[in-house]
Amino acid sequence: MLDQDCLFCKIIRGEIPSSKVYEDEEIYIFRDISPQAKIHYLVVLKDHFAEASLMSEEQAETLGRAIRKIGLMKSELGLEGGYRIAVNTGDDACQSVHHLHVHVLGGEKLGESMC
Repeated sequence: MLDQDCLFCKIIRGEIPSSKVYEDEEIYIFRDISPQAKIHYLVVLKDHFAEASLMSEEQAETLGRAIRKIGLMKSELGLEGGYRIAVNTGDDACQSVHHLHVHVLGGEKLGESMC
């Protein structure tokens, strides 16, 4: 279920424009507007929840399918040389939108530091 006030839910509903690269019945993938690497996508589940601990078992399985989809699409997404997946949870991790989302970074040699 989508949240009326959530930025990502508004993007999924098409109320806010995005650079969509993939969509199916469960996930929405688009380019980050403030990229932290040459390639930076956000993978958002269409169900709204702030963090993984609030997910149902079924939603957790959807998250697994979303991560697998990234691997299956790596050539199409320009990630043949490798990629990093990160999930920020909570304010201390700088989660700016409280709708669980996966950052996918790549397209270049990434630094070893995660900061």
